[in-house]
Amino acid sequence: MNISILTDNPNSWIIPYVEELKKNLSKKHQLSHVFNAVDLVGGDINLILSCEKILPTKYLKLYRSSIVVHPSKVPHGKGWSPLAWQVLEGCNKIPVSLFEAVESVDAGDVYLVDYIDLNGHELNEEIKHKQGLITIKMVEEYVNNFENLKGKPQSGEESFYQKRTKKYNELDINKTIADQFNLLRIVDNERYPAFFVKDGIEYTVKIYKS
Repeated sequence: MNISILTDNPNSWIIPYVEELKKNLSKKHQLSHVFNAVDLVGGDINLILSCEKILPTKYLKLYRSSIVVHPSKVPHGKGWSPLAWQVLEGCNKIPVSLFEAVESVDAGDVYLVDYIDLNGHELNEEIKHKQGLITIKMVEEYVNNFENLKGKPQSGEESFYQKRTKKYNELDINKTIADQFNLLRIVDNERYPAFFVKDGIEYTVKIYKS
């Protein structure tokens, strides 16, 4: 089959996992990997992986199927950074949905659902690693069973997560570390670290395992 992979941020955390996926899929399929929708050439499957922009319908029509891998059980948890929000909520079993990309955001038929299992101590890099591995697993399962898998319409209560901005990474100096540990788990030490403000001065906080 002719398969395209679209990752619209060349610096995305998912790139190393896309590279591994490409090695696996290229053994049986023709692949192209692009970082801009205008470079999509059409074919059988379009894998939209960790994209930050909504793909216009005209590009979806170039393929028999365009899929998204999203860490929530849609229609619950649509929108931005669903994995981070669920970790913040204290969830240790995170559902991951592979579904058809359609004109409406995160609204297509669901082909596969799997889960990321956490123990409650993983930091951001470890959490992303588990997300990357399950993304590879689910995409390969979808591609290998492409002709036989049937999507199911989403059902249940719809909800959306907001885009996480800097303000969401602020620590409350009047709360304990234990109270805010899940927030520390999901921050990125370099790109969006935790911080707190005391006496009008902002301090950056980075977290590592010893």
